[in-house]
Amino acid sequence: MAKILIVNPNTTASMTKTIGEAARAVAASGTEIVDVTSAMGPVSIEGFYDEAFAVPGLIEALLNARDADAGIIACFDDTGLDAARSVAPFPVVGICEAALLTAGQLAKRIGIVTTLPRSIVPLEELVRRYGFAERAHVTACNVAVLDLEKPGSGAEEKLDAEIAKALDKGAEAIVLGCAGMADLAAKLSQKFGVPVVDGVAAAVKQAEALVGLRLKTSRRGSYALPGAKDYTGLLAPFAPKSEKN
Repeated sequence: MAKILIVNPNTTASMTKTIGEAARAVAASGTEIVDVTSAMGPVSIEGFYDEAFAVPGLIEALLNARDADAGIIACFDDTGLDAARSVAPFPVVGICEAALLTAGQLAKRIGIVTTLPRSIVPLEELVRRYGFAERAHVTACNVAVLDLEKPGSGAEEKLDAEIAKALDKGAEAIVLGCAGMADLAAKLSQKFGVPVVDGVAAAVKQAEALVGLRLKTSRRGSYALPGAKDYTGLLAPFAPKSEKN
């Protein structure tokens, strides 16, 4: 039995519901999915500024669920992933990294279709960081994150058109570059006849694997626990208290 915490680092509860349903659809029978909406921060994460202010709520949610066996950050920017791994008492998986690792086992050339053009550069930086710069190309369908949930917004049509363009340019598999697209992967895979990878689903399976292997985040070097020190102002509650976790 594995308990996996999925944190939506934006504050839109309806999106958390979509994410949770997608996660449960692929989870093993012995896996408990707990989906949580951040209690503070932006209603959607679209670019560097939003991402910065989403991190405190994410960290709070992770630290409030210490009985989880693994955690997932359900934003394709892998918002606060390194900080989360530094403090969470369980392994933490980012959905961008999980999606790329999964797609990379299915195809050589990967098209990542995200929401707004402003998200292209942050995701290109993640693609380079994860070693996929020569294999993955990021494009945007020019749809705001919250419009993914709005009937009549034209979001699905724009997403379809951008996927078609990516395939025309040589993509062999598609990665959906937003957690809010989590419920669309199966339908799109059937429609376009190629693997369409949702990062939420990919992260669930990787989190289950880490739990099954009984592996924990390394505390040597990069993800060593933060040293105790004071934080001031609104961030005072986030001050590291001790080296014990």
